[in-house]
Amino acid sequence: MHIVIMGCGRVGTRLARSLEKRGHSVAMIDADVNSFRRLGTEFQGITVKGVGFDRDVLRKAGIEDAGGFAAVSNGDNSNILAARVVRETFEVENVVARIYDPQRAEVYERLGIPTIATVRWASDNMLRRLLPEGSEPVWRDQSGSVQLMEMFVHEGWVGHRIKSMETAASTPIPFLLRLGQGIVPHSSTVFQHGDLMYVAAEGDRISELEGFFGSPPKR
Repeated sequence: MHIVIMGCGRVGTRLARSLEKRGHSVAMIDADVNSFRRLGTEFQGITVKGVGFDRDVLRKAGIEDAGGFAAVSNGDNSNILAARVVRETFEVENVVARIYDPQRAEVYERLGIPTIATVRWASDNMLRRLLPEGSEPVWRDQSGSVQLMEMFVHEGWVGHRIKSMETAASTPIPFLLRLGQGIVPHSSTVFQHGDLMYVAAEGDRISELEGFFGSPPKR
């Protein structure tokens, strides 16, 4: 997958390195070319000078072929503007923005744009939301045998009842995050566009489930 990141600070640099280690291609956008030095000589991606809400800059970064976009600059306004341009103009589904102001974050969550804060937590959580597989668990028991994962779900599952998804995957789906609000599914709860789904499963089934939900449902 190709991922475009706006903001070559601590979070952006950490995120870029993590993505490349997982085999993904990365394009980094920043208004200050000196910031690209943080990436080091091992960085294999491309760097683009500019801002992430400039359509020409985004095109140079490969946004038209991107599977995800992360806005992690130091400005809340820049991050949310870039996230909206990428989602609304280029129709990239996996978009996440770092927002410092918690009140703003709540507003943008309700608009369907996931928001994250703090450095290490931001990088790890952005990985979970950007990648369809290979993410780290939200929680695991001490033995590592049971994990709670934020699961990437293919858009083909939109409109399916959560209970039927549980049955199809043979695993519980304890809750969803919808527009920033937690939901415990009941018998009639339907998976909607923009929902974040959490799956509880044995550790040895994670790859299987990532592949299952990361693909459209079989007919």
